[in-house]
Amino acid sequence: MSQIQLYSAILCPFAHRVRLTLQAKGIPFESIEIDLQNKPTNFLEISPYGKVPVLKHGDNRVWESAIVNEYLEETFPDPPLLPTEPMQRSRARIWINFADTRLFATTGKLLYGRDPHPRALLTELTEDLLFMEHEGLHKNPASTPYWLGTGLSLVDLTFHPWFEQIAVLEHFRGFGWPSGLDRLQEWHAAVAQHEAVRSIANSPEFYLECYGRLVQAKF
Repeated sequence: MSQIQLYSAILCPFAHRVRLTLQAKGIPFESIEIDLQNKPTNFLEISPYGKVPVLKHGDNRVWESAIVNEYLEETFPDPPLLPTEPMQRSRARIWINFADTRLFATTGKLLYGRDPHPRALLTELTEDLLFMEHEGLHKNPASTPYWLGTGLSLVDLTFHPWFEQIAVLEHFRGFGWPSGLDRLQEWHAAVAQHEAVRSIANSPEFYLECYGRLVQAKF
């Protein structure tokens, strides 16, 4: 197998989801940390979008986290992290798209926007989580611990980094965990205990310290 290199950043949730996929599949890789506040001068030669993650596999380069994860799924199919049945596979892609276009998009505006009282964004984030609870997890049998059933999937690994960093939203932006999200909390407790997730987990204190330094540098 050709050596895999992952250009990553410890705070980037998109790079995190790729690291999780590599861990879940047991794929050895070299992680190259990129300081996104002080990128290498040649970084655009590595990442045409100037972002992480970027995966190098031999002579191949892949970027954009959802695409990187599907590349890993197709190139290293065991253990599988996507269903084989077309409708279930489509469902997985719908939720991965929801994560990118709704949950993480709203969070990015909330964290990096200039509004000191972002009530509308906090409301939007609450609505996103309630949608996940009712349109996602409530339609699963109560006995299924993961998003698509009994097995870990790319959907779980896509959403998890948001939950691992939730203390940042609570501390810096006044986010409060909404009521009525019991299934979502149970789901995340199950994902957080998975060996692949635990192997690279960071504590809330770690994220608060790192984001605190970013806030100080910004202002």
